[in-house]
Amino acid sequence: MVQIDKIIVVGDRVLIRPTADSQKSHGGLYLPPSVAEKEKVQSGYIIKVGPGYPIASPTEDEPWKENNPTKYIPLQSKEGDLALYLKKDAIEIELNKEKLVIVPHSSIVLLLREDDNLEF
Repeated sequence: MVQIDKIIVVGDRVLIRPTADSQKSHGGLYLPPSVAEKEKVQSGYIIKVGPGYPIASPTEDEPWKENNPTKYIPLQSKEGDLALYLKKDAIEIELNKEKLVIVPHSSIVLLLREDDNLEF
């Protein structure tokens, strides 16, 4: 059994636990699988976030040296956010008999964060 905290997400990728697909329409009709598969957007909760977009170091003469750590532009998403993402870009995996998806950060179209400090 693999522990989630042992997983390292690389680059601009995000690990998401998809929410249960709705098998009913808003009017209460049951949807056939072919309709559910055509959905372009899926939602889910973010479990892990990669370090971000790697950026090049300022001109280094010897970039292979040990003291030249990679720097990243951090991602906007955080663990626990509800994400709306493009289903076509998701890579489905199964971990501990649970369906998860790996999504590039650029495929996330909306984030919902439960933060009490937000004001509109």
